[in-house]
Order: sequence, then C-alpha cells, then structure tokens
Amino acid sequence: MAALRLRSSLFQKTRSFINMRQIATSKKKEDTAAMRDVAKQCKTEQVPAEPKNWVSYGFDRYNEKMDRNVLHLTFFSTITLGLVCGGFVFMYGPDINLKDWAQREAFVELRRREEKGLLPIDPNLIDPSQITLPSDEELGDTEIII
Repeated sequence: MAALRLRSSLFQKTRSFINMRQIATSKKKEDTAAMRDVAKQCKTEQVPAEPKNWVSYGFDRYNEKMDRNVLHLTFFSTITLGLVCGGFVFMYGPDINLKDWAQREAFVELRRREEKGLLPIDPNLIDPSQITLPSDEELGDTEIII
C-alpha cells in the first residue's frame, strides 16, 4: 500500500513537470513584421539556366524529352513486363514436358499393379529371347558390377 502511495505522489510530481514543459517562449511568425517588408522590397531576377550538354540515349537525337521518355518506356517494358510477367508465365504456365503427368501416371500404374498383386516392375518386361548378351570369351577379364 505504501508503494502505491509513493507511486501516485511521484506521478503527480512528474505531471506538474510535464505541464511546465508545454509553455512556448519563442516568438510567433507574426511578430517579425520587419522581415516581411524587407522581403517585399527585394526583387530577385530569374537568370535563365544554361542548356546542359546533352548526350542522347540513342532513341531520338534531336529531342531530349522524347529521348528520355522512350528510354524509360523501353526499360519499363523490358524489365517489368519482360522479366516479371514472363517469369510469372514461365512458373505458372502449363507443364510443357508433361513431367507432372508422367509422375501421376506412374502412381496410377503402381496402384493398379499392387491391387492385382503383381510386382511393381515385371522382370520379363522385355522378352529374354530378344536380348543378346556377350559371351564369357568376349568379356574376358572385364569386371562386371551389378
């Protein structure tokens, strides 16, 4: 309870400091009327800017504004439309090589063979009479790794 009283008394002391900080002592802008009169009396002349040396980007050799506009349009279309939109079409486009189809078809075939009680791959997939193997004399000392 004593801690709560101490805390509330500290809060009231800091609250009075906060109120004191909000008093502004700087002059208002309206108080500096002398500067406005001086600013009205002084007139500045606009000096025309000298034309800069302009090097064309290669789109228009005579009009600088047109040259820059075509440059920005070209880069926007190649970067944004070409890479971003092209990448989107490439990633989410159809399966051209039918990789997904082949994998789905393999799972369907495996399920069909399991239901019939067959081996996943038939050992006689290719007729053994059609396969010609080299004889032992032709192989010689060649190491056979299975």
